[in-house]
Amino acid sequence: MLGHITDPSAPGGLALRELSDPSPERDQVVVAVVAYAVNRGELHLLQARPDGWQPGQDHAGVVARAAADGSGPPEGTRVVGLADGGAWSERVAVPSYRVAPLPDGVDFEQAAALPVAGLTALRALRTGGAVVGRRVLVTGASGGVGTFAVQLASIAGAEVTALVSGKHRVAAVESLGADAVITDLDEGAEPFDVVLDGVGGKVMVDAIHRLAPRGIVVAYGLAGEEPSSLSFR
Repeated sequence: MLGHITDPSAPGGLALRELSDPSPERDQVVVAVVAYAVNRGELHLLQARPDGWQPGQDHAGVVARAAADGSGPPEGTRVVGLADGGAWSERVAVPSYRVAPLPDGVDFEQAAALPVAGLTALRALRTGGAVVGRRVLVTGASGGVGTFAVQLASIAGAEVTALVSGKHRVAAVESLGADAVITDLDEGAEPFDVVLDGVGGKVMVDAIHRLAPRGIVVAYGLAGEEPSSLSFR
């Protein structure tokens, strides 16, 4: 089968090679991959992992081989899943409990973008507690996790303010259900009950200073790639 592996001599440190088919454990299904998503963390790992590492977590496809222990979906089932690695290939072995049947109305490409970003957004929102009627700020709202977080918070009944990096991103995030979309925190300085932050650095510090009493910041990423320094007076 064809698959991507790390190779320092290849452009970008990634090469497409002929690889051995996966050898699944008894509780693993083999998925014929139709679509996969690329996450920010995986791109960073390309330079850090040893030669021959197989990247890839998010994927969607069809079960080519059911788990030998009888768990999980049967052969031929359309699924979306989360692998430990190797999903940037034609086939990948995945624990049966980490794949889920895919409804007919959902495309493989749509589903493949869900696992890492969608679950991160869901867990971050749950960490912040109940949000019905509360003011929620989502930073980096046009990113993978941010777009899910805006939609989930809005559906959960929050008053959602989305922070994006420029005017060119405003319209797309407004369509996700945000009550307000801003490009600078000075535009939305009201106190927030919950902040979901994937940017870090100065953005996170500024957001902390705009918290309501007993407000919560849930930090899940550092897309801004700058350190955070916070002082209290």
